[in-house]
Amino acid sequence: MDNGTVAEQPRMIRAPLKQDEIAELAADPFGDMLKFVVDLGRGIAVVGGDFHSDGEAMLIEDGAAQEDLWGGNYYPGRPPGSRVEYSALINIRPAQGQRGHLIASDATRMAVQAVVERLVGPA
Repeated sequence: MDNGTVAEQPRMIRAPLKQDEIAELAADPFGDMLKFVVDLGRGIAVVGGDFHSDGEAMLIEDGAAQEDLWGGNYYPGRPPGSRVEYSALINIRPAQGQRGHLIASDATRMAVQAVVERLVGPA
């Protein structure tokens, strides 16, 4: 989608986002959603941007272990309990027993949710 503006770049976050930051990141480029990649090893995340793979690359460059990275989508306008989607192509890792884009492990989903809720907002 080319509307003549530069898309918001992904942002590494270590502290909770403010509501206006969440709204800004969700508005561009998708309108109502922001992508996230959580580093479970360090409890940080990258949010925003066009592709989960961009966030994954930023975190790996920053010292993350790839097996600790999990992606999803956050919808701030949805009611609590339905804001997080645990789906991203970067989640496909047969070597870790993860064969699909949806996070299969309940424990991993809960760990991802805890980081998202601390840094972004209620799931």
